[in-house]
Amino acid sequence: MELFKSGKIYDFMGKRMPFLGLSAILLVASIGLIITKGLNFGVDFTGGTIVQVKYEQNAPIKKIREALSVKDEFKKASVTKFGSDLEVIIKIPTSSSSLGNDVGDEIRTILKSTGTFEVRRVDMVGPKVGDELREKGLMALGLSLIIILIYVSFRFEWRFAIASILALIHDVTIAVGAITLFNVDVNLDILAAILTILGYSLNDTIIVFDRIREGVQTSKENKLNAVVNESISRTLSRTTLTSLTTFFVVFTLYLFGGEIISGFSFTLLIGIIVGTYSSIFIAASFLVQLNFSISNYRKSEAQKLKRQQEKDKMRAQFEQGTV
Repeated sequence: MELFKSGKIYDFMGKRMPFLGLSAILLVASIGLIITKGLNFGVDFTGGTIVQVKYEQNAPIKKIREALSVKDEFKKASVTKFGSDLEVIIKIPTSSSSLGNDVGDEIRTILKSTGTFEVRRVDMVGPKVGDELREKGLMALGLSLIIILIYVSFRFEWRFAIASILALIHDVTIAVGAITLFNVDVNLDILAAILTILGYSLNDTIIVFDRIREGVQTSKENKLNAVVNESISRTLSRTTLTSLTTFFVVFTLYLFGGEIISGFSFTLLIGIIVGTYSSIFIAASFLVQLNFSISNYRKSEAQKLKRQQEKDKMRAQFEQGTV
């Protein structure tokens, strides 16, 4: 199935500056949000206690907040709806070890006057564990980028590696900016979503770069813009179809998966959109901006081929006993 006309070449590189300008605006806005507003770290990274409560009638959020504010331990607790009007999530910025009794029992006692309910879940993370998880999460993200840089450098020319890393940073920064804008709690599932975005975006970028490298080696064209336009145009249907399929699956999860995975699926949705956009319009533009030379690359590949042929010849002579 093809969404775009077979054989038609679109002039992506001729319009790369407007797209790079749009990306620059999105990046600056995302970084500005992250600096000024800050990430809303969840219990996994800050430590604390989450209590999920389900009422038989609509949850009286105002009464719940008033009841919790009576005790010092719960004054800073936040109360939000969870999925339906019947359920709420109470986030307490202290772990159960800081409280005198079992948190579930205390919540039952404090909220007794607010209606008939049941405590469905109590999750606790200590502050030391939260700090450790945050450090290891950032380390995982940094190591992923370094390993990707090394992998792409070995598989391609170093400019391809730099372009792919810049594209990945572009995708992740915009995704984190969206998380900040919509006050999504940053927990381990969000970190997993960001790492998934890295893999998804890199996969799309590698496919485009593979086609560009193939075009550089086989095409008679000596202008990089023309080779890039042809390569992206040939992969356009595949990239779009793959992204649409993935998008609809994740969108279904976002609509019907419930509050537990809403942050994860929302982050993936943003990542799919931005990753597809960067694979088509941004990654190859970075390659052009880095002054990748077709002639130099062809000379380098020719030299590698010549050296390999000489090695094969020497090996054949050695095996035949002529060396």
